[in-house]
Amino acid sequence: MSSSKEHEIPVKVVDRRWWARGEDGGEPAERSTKPTYVEELERQVAEKDRIAQEYIAKYRQAASEFEESRLRLRREISKDIERSRREILADLLDVVDNLDRAIEAAGKAASPDALLQGVEMVRRQFLSKLESLGVKRIDSEGAVFDPVRHEAVSTVPAATPEDDGRVVGIVRHGYTIGDDVLRPAAVAVASRN
Repeated sequence: MSSSKEHEIPVKVVDRRWWARGEDGGEPAERSTKPTYVEELERQVAEKDRIAQEYIAKYRQAASEFEESRLRLRREISKDIERSRREILADLLDVVDNLDRAIEAAGKAASPDALLQGVEMVRRQFLSKLESLGVKRIDSEGAVFDPVRHEAVSTVPAATPEDDGRVVGIVRHGYTIGDDVLRPAAVAVASRN
């Protein structure tokens, strides 16, 4: 007995329908099951996704560059602050050197007037250094009391009605830096009450 498989002849089927063949008449074209407007929308979405990814990459790069710039600027500002600080301290060391000289001269001098003159010179030098940094002493003697620039630490009876509310004594001088009060002056104020 022979098997039925031995007698089978391979058959090749060719589809001759025109709508099943490709446009060129060859093999059938891959046909999508989606409508063409859906395919167009998918193509547009894919294009928009590609553009969005480009923008995201550009944003990340810009953010990274901004952060690097910010850190570099912070380092530069810190260096500038430190440089300025050192310059100020070096200027103040000149005052300390002069105080040391005054103390040394006072030990050798016979009169206390020499020491007083030396200390007064150092004080003037120190105030000059402060002025070069923008720090100025508040001129309070006889001025009208100003709570922004003065701090009343005591009151004294006013000798005349014009003295009422005026500064009549300075306990501690005040200073400004630019237009801002660095330290208010501690003062005694005349009062009629």
